Amino acid sequence: MTQQYLVGELSARLEQLQSVTTSDTALEVACLRYQIEEGPLSGLVPAARRALMLADGLCCESLSRGDVVAFASQATLAGDLRLFGISAQLVGDD
Repeated sequence: MTQQYLVGELSARLEQLQSVTTSDTALEVACLRYQIEEGPLSGLVPAARRALMLADGLCCESLSRGDVVAFASQATLAGDLRLFGISAQLVGDD
């Protein structure tokens, strides 16, 4: 995979996650997308890790509010994000 492809795919997955986020975390997701799109390619690995942490936090937040619909959407997108990160070797599978 080319590095530009990785940037685009990671950004697209964060855009999807941002679309199902209604909290202040949506701003964090938007900022992370900007960093991925405009930052150095060497920042992809830490950005992917940060994206997974944000996704996990969103899922926990939705569960704590009892918002099952938001949780289901976020969990699906978080799973997709994780699988992409593993296949692109941006994150480990542990």
